[in-house]
Amino acid sequence: MSVVTISKKSRWIALSLVVALAACSKDEQAGTEATTTTPTAAPVTAAPAPAVSAQVQAMSAEQLRAAATKALGENRIYAPGGDNAMEYYLALRDKLPSDPAVTSALTDLMPYTLIATEQSIGREDFVEAQRLSALLEKADPKAPALPRLKQTIANAQLAVAARAETEKTKEVTDAEAKALEEKRLAQQAEQQRAAAAALATQQQQDAARAAEAERTAAAQREAAAAAQREAAARTAAATPATTKPAASSTSLKVVSSPSPRYPPEALRAGTAGEVLVEITVGTDGSVTNARVVRATPPRVFDREALNAVRRWKFEPIDAPTTTRRTLAFNPG
Repeated sequence: MSVVTISKKSRWIALSLVVALAACSKDEQAGTEATTTTPTAAPVTAAPAPAVSAQVQAMSAEQLRAAATKALGENRIYAPGGDNAMEYYLALRDKLPSDPAVTSALTDLMPYTLIATEQSIGREDFVEAQRLSALLEKADPKAPALPRLKQTIANAQLAVAARAETEKTKEVTDAEAKALEEKRLAQQAEQQRAAAAALATQQQQDAARAAEAERTAAAQREAAAAAQREAAARTAAATPATTKPAASSTSLKVVSSPSPRYPPEALRAGTAGEVLVEITVGTDGSVTNARVVRATPPRVFDREALNAVRRWKFEPIDAPTTTRRTLAFNPG
């Protein structure tokens, strides 16, 4: 299709280009993807490239005419750079400045280039926006939209730079806050470890003291039981043997019944409960055997209950007797 044909069918070109605008935008994005993946962080200070590439300017008029026709057919109105209808027609106008068809074609293509420029600004692709703006300026240096476009590009670049600075400041602030929080958490963890170690040491010391007290009490009970057995043996040797009925559990008379120690953990937690123990009382009135029959809650008060009943003393009886007692634990 010749340039003259394009001029005569400018209305057809405008309609077809409106339909193809979305596809052109996609072609433009694909052609410039390598430079628009990430928004520009600061204003571009490099000198802008020529509106028409040197390769296009070096083409002959016939080559430019054919290339322009092909670019229009493939919807390459203003992109990619160096291979689009706008550049081909601008180069052709330089070679044929009096050709009205070329001027008409450029007039038809400028609105779409303007729209593409504004879209590039909107997605902060300032390199592409400046390239398209240069095409518009070369096509018509006095175009009314040019001052606004240039100012919009400059303002957008400043806004992006300011946003990048704000984001950088925020990143620094967030990093400092994160470091402070990590330091606080580390200090808190260290305090908790120290407290846990101190608690474990205290519990070990309490357990050691309780075990020592239990050993001492057991030795005392054993010594007392041995003395009583020895006394009973002497009495039995001196007194004729007589048969007496075994004492019942109801005939047991308590001489001493120390209360059980309340477990510190249960006391702190406010836990209450009871333990049913079965004890065997020897003839000397001491508890010779003890076991837990039932405990509520389980394994919380068992040890202290057994420790307590083993220290109980009853009046001497004629024969060993087994009975049951319930020990209640109430923090109040």
